[in-house]
Amino acid sequence: MSSVVVLDNGGGLIKAGFGGDRNPVAVVPNCLGRPASSKKWLVADQLLAAESEITSVSIRRPFDRGYLINPDLQKEIWDRVVRTILRADPSTSSLLLVEPLFNPPSIQRATDEVVFEDLGFQSLFVADAPSLVHLYEASRRPVDGLAAMAQCSLVVDCGFSFTHAAPVVQNFTLNYGVKRLDLGGKALTNYLKELVSYRSINLMDETLIIDDAKEKLCFVSLDVLNDLQLARKPGKDNPFRCTYVLPDGITHTRGFVKDIDEAQRFLSLPDGCSTMLGMPEVDSQADTEKSEARKRMDMNKSEFNLTNERFLVPEMMFCPADLGMNQAGLAECIVRSVHACHPYLHPVLFESIVLTGGSTLFPRFAARLERELRPLVRDDYRVKITSQEDPIKGVWRGGSLLASSPDFESMCISKSEYEELGSTRCRRRFFH
Repeated sequence: MSSVVVLDNGGGLIKAGFGGDRNPVAVVPNCLGRPASSKKWLVADQLLAAESEITSVSIRRPFDRGYLINPDLQKEIWDRVVRTILRADPSTSSLLLVEPLFNPPSIQRATDEVVFEDLGFQSLFVADAPSLVHLYEASRRPVDGLAAMAQCSLVVDCGFSFTHAAPVVQNFTLNYGVKRLDLGGKALTNYLKELVSYRSINLMDETLIIDDAKEKLCFVSLDVLNDLQLARKPGKDNPFRCTYVLPDGITHTRGFVKDIDEAQRFLSLPDGCSTMLGMPEVDSQADTEKSEARKRMDMNKSEFNLTNERFLVPEMMFCPADLGMNQAGLAECIVRSVHACHPYLHPVLFESIVLTGGSTLFPRFAARLERELRPLVRDDYRVKITSQEDPIKGVWRGGSLLASSPDFESMCISKSEYEELGSTRCRRRFFH
């Protein structure tokens, strides 16, 4: 019996495993990296090895702005993931591949060539992320309530390159209702790099380090103006101040948060507490000490401090106009997506919003989104936002569930069919 390899091929991470399993075998970077001290390019999981140096790493990605631009590079990464990590034989395996929404035909054909001609899989099924998220969540949802009976959901996928709000009905993504926000994890990392490089240490070449700091320290503010006031307080009076230690290549090869308890102090603040604190008093001595500390930090370049950067970076998702981007925020993007659908679906979609993707892991993300969304929705509509138990693996788990269905093989395009069709594109078959 042939196995089914499930690949959630994201712009930032590849989630790979076998159909029917609960979790993927590997979650690895979808890129190649070369440290400054080496001439060898590290592929996917090699970048995660404990002995791998991640400072000043040159990165090559097969994806740009959410779409595949380098099939040869992607082939090299897939070859390592499938043959070395999964230890699968493509000639006796089927492939379930997750591709981006609105993938251009030229990229689809290039992907087919890699799958069938280079890797040699015996059959292929292609799905989009919102459909798989809906499938997985519907399988876990109790059969009560309007959304469950209607089999509808609005999937908000905050990915590496961009964010989609996609309505799904009966496992079918309504393409005319999909709305895109050109912001994702990559843009947030780049913004944090600019802030840190301008305010403390030049880390513009340290993508992996800044990405780690973002994931460990950033959070979503529920009241930005008051938190900005609180972030101006000096020293220990500032609940957002924390320190990230850079790798030195000797005692530690990975960066880390200096004091976890200090970094999590903001979680103990009740909502609205900063309103009572008011503007901080100006302390000239504290300012002098701060400038001296910054000079010392610039000389040894071993660590940097974060304050308001921790919540200003995720704020891009909700207010991109603050950075000069001519785009609506995430809440308005969701409302536009719902309003593009039939009016009968509006109350159902607002009641079944599902968050997936790595950027939804920021603390307080769902609470802030609901707070922004509620004034934009009719009072008689209920707004319910569900966060996946693991937003990074959610799409893959939907693919694994689909791959374990009895009629999965009948939905695939076989290699012989591909050879007959040639360049004709008809591999996508929706499931119900």
